[in-house]
Amino acid sequence: MTLEAPSEALARIIASALAEDLGDLGDVTTTSIVPPGTPMTGVIRSREAGRIAGVDAVRLVLSRLPEPATATIVAADGTDVAAGATVALLTGSARTLLTGERVMLNLLGRLSGIATATAAVVQAVEGTGVAVKDTRKTTPGLRILEKYAVACGGGVNHRSGLYDAVLIKDNHIGVAGSITAAVSRVRANLGKRFPIQVEVDTLGQLDEALACGVTSVLLDNMAPEQLRRAVERVDRGCHLEASGGITLANVRAVAETGVDSISLGWLTHSARSLDLGLDIDQ
Repeated sequence: MTLEAPSEALARIIASALAEDLGDLGDVTTTSIVPPGTPMTGVIRSREAGRIAGVDAVRLVLSRLPEPATATIVAADGTDVAAGATVALLTGSARTLLTGERVMLNLLGRLSGIATATAAVVQAVEGTGVAVKDTRKTTPGLRILEKYAVACGGGVNHRSGLYDAVLIKDNHIGVAGSITAAVSRVRANLGKRFPIQVEVDTLGQLDEALACGVTSVLLDNMAPEQLRRAVERVDRGCHLEASGGITLANVRAVAETGVDSISLGWLTHSARSLDLGLDIDQ
């Protein structure tokens, strides 16, 4: 499968990141030390095993700086690499490579870390048929790229924002007074425009949601035995998603309960960046 990073979002984020790093005066260290036009080659390597995501950031950062430099991508997005593996070969202006280094590695490391974490979960549930999903617990401004990284890891993107799906959560239910009232209001205002998902944390709430004929139920912070009981009482026409308190250590047990999908906020809000480095050759 070919994976393509969202180019407009990547360009916007890189422009902001470079402006943040360069400020009004630019890279005062590099421009003081390195004469204009100085040639240099370099290599980006992964210092640990992982799944790559975000290599287009390398090309785009280089293209945004004044002196020319190019990148040859060795490990494409979605590729697994071993410790010490080459991700990209860089050649051109020393000023450009040195100035762009941190922005390139920040984005590439962040996205590759998310892809690596996702791939580990996908591997842990292999054979169960369960989809691994992300959530809206993303870094402000980076959501589209972080969700892309989840896809590079083999995961499935959940809703993109508040505008493209209905998810009735506990606080919505609290304001409306009940699940039935909340679902009724959604249908009165939106009709059949969106499928409806309801978050529940008890089997009693599950029964109420099912009686409303919702499309999907998010089973929040339920233990595996409770999840099994939920699966037993649900018509397979209703999608069951488990979420909350799920780790790499227990995700297999959750998947084996028979739920359809598992959503994990920590894939994006807590994944550790993949350790990558740029080695420069004079």
